[in-house]
Amino acid sequence: MTDPLLGLKARMKATWMAGDFGEVAKFNQPAADAFVARRGITGGMRVLDVACGSGNLAIPAARAGGRVTGVDIAPNLLEEARARATRDGLAIAFEEGDAEQLAYGDGAFDLVMSMYGAMFAPRPERVASELVRVCRAGGEIAMANWTARGFVGQMFKTSSAHVAPPAGIAPPILWGDEATVRERFRAVGVTAVRVTPVMAQMRYPFAAREMVEFFRTYFGPTQMAFAALDAAGQDALRQDLERLWAAHNLSTDGGTHIDAEYLEVVATV
Repeated sequence: MTDPLLGLKARMKATWMAGDFGEVAKFNQPAADAFVARRGITGGMRVLDVACGSGNLAIPAARAGGRVTGVDIAPNLLEEARARATRDGLAIAFEEGDAEQLAYGDGAFDLVMSMYGAMFAPRPERVASELVRVCRAGGEIAMANWTARGFVGQMFKTSSAHVAPPAGIAPPILWGDEATVRERFRAVGVTAVRVTPVMAQMRYPFAAREMVEFFRTYFGPTQMAFAALDAAGQDALRQDLERLWAAHNLSTDGGTHIDAEYLEVVATV
């Protein structure tokens, strides 16, 4: 890899290690459980969770009987995942690694999956190639990718209006575009691709106006966006994000309920 790419990857690693994504992931767990349930995992199935974070997919996959490996760039999230697996008495291999250069043999897994994770790697063509390479012939690749029109896509758009995203890389949100996803897998020889828009229902026990501080504290990309701004810029970003959360809040009980769309992508190798 070139020096600029190494620098970019180092910054991305620092971003996902910032805050504590495990706290955010707790509110994504119901959607992760449903995503895994649709995979039909059976005993002994070899499963790889790419960009596994704190284990939201890996843990229910192991409970279903899969022989699960989780890989992520952030060591602190892997520590959280290992602790969760230990508490649940699950044998899962959590390993540090890169979605663009997976350290596994060709056809090593029956199911390769990623939820809101591999979409953030800077070279999508490499990601698609690696996901296909490590999946056996006849196996399945399943991804959950935020869409541009969905709430999370709008949150990223709001932040990008204040802090420019890294130059020279494809926007991660393109993994949530059907035509783009089909083309990326077609380029690596996979044409059997099924896509389905899905709503992830995320419920938080605090008011919409408190959501910005929650994400600023625990979600690395939001924390880094605020850190890049001066006091006036931070105030402007906070106000825009507060308006976004309030506009999408479906709760009537004082908490926050957001329906956030993602694209479920299932490719048969």
